[in-house]
Amino acid sequence: MINFNGTIVSQDSNILTQNRAFLYGDAVFETVKIVNSKILFLEDHYFRLMASMRVVRMEIPMNFTMEYLEGQILSLATNNSLSNSSRARITVFRNDGGYYLPQINTVSFLIHTIGMEDFLYSFNQEKYEVDLFKDFYVTKQLLSSIKTTNKILNITASIFASENGYDNCLLLNDSKNVVEAIQGNLFMLTGNKLITPPVSEGCLNGVMRKQMLEFAKKMVNLEVVEEAISPFDLQKADELFITNVIKGIQPITKYRKKEFDIVLAKVLLEKLNEVVSAT
Repeated sequence: MINFNGTIVSQDSNILTQNRAFLYGDAVFETVKIVNSKILFLEDHYFRLMASMRVVRMEIPMNFTMEYLEGQILSLATNNSLSNSSRARITVFRNDGGYYLPQINTVSFLIHTIGMEDFLYSFNQEKYEVDLFKDFYVTKQLLSSIKTTNKILNITASIFASENGYDNCLLLNDSKNVVEAIQGNLFMLTGNKLITPPVSEGCLNGVMRKQMLEFAKKMVNLEVVEEAISPFDLQKADELFITNVIKGIQPITKYRKKEFDIVLAKVLLEKLNEVVSAT
């Protein structure tokens, strides 16, 4: 028996009592965007998921092929009448048993889908203000570059942003450099130089980050580099924007007293939508 919200109930009635994702954050996940019954950037998502499972020493089932997981995600989207435009999350968690040390390394997975109104990416040009979150820091390690269910730092930063009237916060690493936003990678344009922190700084190895780098490197008169960004650098920037697979691109219009343009963000948005439209 267990006590659940003040009521004594059978342990079997609450599956979370043994679930390692709930008890220890022992899980990894991917969130994908579905457009016209296809998963955008499927290969990038698949290989990041496999890499994440290897990093945390999960046993990868023989049937976990890209085609198998694609089929599982799309069949659910179709069943829910969400195959035209939706987001789907697949969470892979280590099976029950043990405490910090698992008894086994086999896994199970859970997929859920949520509908989206528009399959093309867009952003409005209204105010989007950010500030730094300094209460806790992202560590410069491999675990920071993958998507695990341990997101308490991001949750706390989101609450801080909401309480202080910000639309987002920028996270710092243990070297006090700017790493990323709460839910996306950060890009900074200064002159003709586009900068994003390298993965070694502790940022997420984002799927949309990869797309933006590829788009930007093909543009003339634009230098694209991966290097550390200090808080002081933000004040000298011409543009700042955040990227993730669900939102696409989100321009930052204000950081403290500095306001920013959204010229390059618009160009990259058009290039991104060209890819989506061709899907």
